[in-house]
Amino acid sequence: MISIEWDPKALDFLRKIEKHIAKRIFDKIDNEVRFNPERYLETLESYNCYKVRIGDYRLFVDYSKEKEFFVIRAIRHRREAYKR
Repeated sequence: MISIEWDPKALDFLRKIEKHIAKRIFDKIDNEVRFNPERYLETLESYNCYKVRIGDYRLFVDYSKEKEFFVIRAIRHRREAYKR
């Protein structure tokens, strides 16, 4: 099981979206991604990080397999996620 840290910006985003969607994101991270992160992580070369897809939302994360550490940097709706 890996350690998960939430960036304050990601938590702010969760506070602003609908409660059932925020709960779904928390549940997915705590019950699935935490125990098998390689299954859910996709590499983003242009952003130098990983993404996790949860419904219509994308979580941008930093992940260290050696340290078993996971930092959720940002959460965005898929239509906004890849705009610079």
